[in-house]
Amino acid sequence: MRHYLIAQVKVAEDSWIPEYAAKVPDIIHRHGGKYLSRSANITSVEGEQPDLDLVAIVEFPDLDSLQAFAADPDYEPFRAARQSGANSQLFAIDATDVAGAIDYLAPEG
Repeated sequence: MRHYLIAQVKVAEDSWIPEYAAKVPDIIHRHGGKYLSRSANITSVEGEQPDLDLVAIVEFPDLDSLQAFAADPDYEPFRAARQSGANSQLFAIDATDVAGAIDYLAPEG
């Protein structure tokens, strides 16, 4: 089942960004992932504008592939650079519908 990695990033120091932006997509692709968005164009639709510089959404074929990317030793130096130069939250969601009412999403559970 498809899984999505969502990264919310607030940059504190940006020297890590050029190499991260250039190299990490290849590591993601190696694990079957693809970027759906990597954007700084963040517009609040409801509630306060989030204090973020970037949101990325990456689709993976399944949770195992997403976790393999996150654990890839080739990704570790990029993760460390991001963690030292930004405040970020990364989380995964699956392609289910908790209410079970959307026919093109799997019911949760």
